[in-house]
Amino acid sequence: MTDEFKSIDKEDIALLKFPTTDVLDDVDEIKTRTSEINRALSLGNLEHSKIKIFFEDIESKMVVDTTVWGVTDKNVMLKQGVMIPIHRIYKLF
Repeated sequence: MTDEFKSIDKEDIALLKFPTTDVLDDVDEIKTRTSEINRALSLGNLEHSKIKIFFEDIESKMVVDTTVWGVTDKNVMLKQGVMIPIHRIYKLF
């Protein structure tokens, strides 16, 4: 899976444009993503552990190695106010 995703620095995510469509269409995959987000939030807040987030913007698939600091109903929040829309995330681990 990681071969098709290019690495990006957290700071560069703020420059990306995200479509409104979801990258996942399977209900079970969406539920798994929600569980992975909650786990990443716990790891970020309790242990300051980094996690890989696989996501897609308007142009390509990317991966970032970062700490999740917060979650809203629509976004995963990283340090310095950087956000990734949940509906554009494939997987977190």
